[in-house]
Amino acid sequence: MNSNWRTPGIIIVASCFIALIGFGVRSSFGLFLDPMTITKGWNRETFAFALALQNLLWGIGVPVASAISDKFGPSRVIAIGAIMYVLGTLGMAEANSSFMLHMTAGLLTGLGVAFTSFSIALAAIANAVGPDRRSIALGLGTAAGSMGQVIFSPITQSLISSFGWNSTLWILAFSTLIIIPLALCLPAYKATPKDKEFFEQTLSAALKEALAHRGFLLLSLGFFVCGFHVAFISVHFPAYVNDLGLDPIVGAYAISIIGLFNIIGSFLAGLAGQRWSKKYSLSFIYFTRAIVIAILLLSPKTALTIYLFSAAMGILWLATVPLTSGIVVQVFGLRYMATLTGLVFFSHQIGSFIGVWLGGYLYDTIGSYDPVWWAGIILGVLAAVIHIPIDEQPMDRLVKSPT
Repeated sequence: MNSNWRTPGIIIVASCFIALIGFGVRSSFGLFLDPMTITKGWNRETFAFALALQNLLWGIGVPVASAISDKFGPSRVIAIGAIMYVLGTLGMAEANSSFMLHMTAGLLTGLGVAFTSFSIALAAIANAVGPDRRSIALGLGTAAGSMGQVIFSPITQSLISSFGWNSTLWILAFSTLIIIPLALCLPAYKATPKDKEFFEQTLSAALKEALAHRGFLLLSLGFFVCGFHVAFISVHFPAYVNDLGLDPIVGAYAISIIGLFNIIGSFLAGLAGQRWSKKYSLSFIYFTRAIVIAILLLSPKTALTIYLFSAAMGILWLATVPLTSGIVVQVFGLRYMATLTGLVFFSHQIGSFIGVWLGGYLYDTIGSYDPVWWAGIILGVLAAVIHIPIDEQPMDRLVKSPT
């Protein structure tokens, strides 16, 4: 079959649906914290460590999956990831010990999420469009992941209430199989001399160049904070809402609202990255997150407060992704975008691991999530500061590359 059928439109649509399903299923796992720990007699740290491990394996797996994708194309990588995703989620449903929970929900599902990662899908989108539309297209891909959160969170909570958590995990597991035919729509990246950003560079040279660039390291540190925020909230916020004495559906709606407003935030971030400095936009996002969390802690805890917090945090949720990915492409070019964004994302997932695990550990130890919330405020301010000195100028080799 002629590969010309893989038009930019098809590539973008397929990538968006991959992000929607993959991110949607993963974002609903926090809804299982209360029912699974109660049924199994586990404490919150046991469940939290499984999802913290999932985030860590996601972070470790993404650079590997991205490098394979850069070399052989994303289709096979994402299809294999979907199979691991299914098996890990099914294993989570049937786990009868904390060890099995950690191996399935943690290790196997983490690798499945990594190999179906939206960072690989974003790289496919970036390759499908020109520089003039790239930032907006990346915002679209990020928004698609959030739409998955909007759709899957309330549906998952309804399924848990109607059929129980075990049957719901089986349903979620098989829904990820849809990713496989979508992956076949994504072509391998092929640079040509007509590509203004094309440059003959090996992967090892690209990695050496990035790791020696101060801006790349600062960007990675900032993304660590992003991971700390979003993973802690994704996993623990429904349980936090339950602890306040509110109905469990409030927590499910809160996660859904975050996803809904992140669609707006992702588009706004894409537009901001197209028109203004990406690093200053990121600095603004992290500082505003700190303010929003502080307001939550100081406000009366009602359903309205939870929904308003979710809306505000949603606008800031993954708005960091198109801007962070955009800086990587702007500075280092397209050739190894998936690999380099995967490395930055690894830092994000170290933050995710710490945020998720620390939330469970401190709750079991002192009975409160407050120290983690305050840590999130401090980290948000620090992230806002460290983005300011990032150099957004393209590397000299990109400017001098052949046209």
